[in-house]
Amino acid sequence: MPLEIIPGQQSGRISLCASQSGFPGQHVAAQSGGVYVNAVDLDIVPAERANYLAAILENGAAAGKEPGCRRFDILNLASDPNHFFLYEVYDNEEAFKAHRAGEHFKKYAEVTAKMVAKRDARPMSAIASNAK
Repeated sequence: MPLEIIPGQQSGRISLCASQSGFPGQHVAAQSGGVYVNAVDLDIVPAERANYLAAILENGAAAGKEPGCRRFDILNLASDPNHFFLYEVYDNEEAFKAHRAGEHFKKYAEVTAKMVAKRDARPMSAIASNAK
């Protein structure tokens, strides 16, 4: 699945999105039994921003093609060009684990290990979504 570049309000600020679909069911859907959400905040070493952006774009593009990956959004904080937020939605925890075990993720993790100053990953439960 190709990544869609969403222009920001300020130059140099972008958000990127790869999604196959929103949540199943109605416009606002209750949590599906196995939906697994991973939310990740990342602070990137400023001198490594361009290299990190290239690596996360590659990882996000590959993740968007994986079975079980419903959404892989790459967001950049408007007030801090070195802070990124990843919003990942998978069919279930097994699909998330398969993503983490994939070669493209292993490459991303190795390449970016020294680019990331701080990482905070949080598994979440989806309660509702009004994605269209």
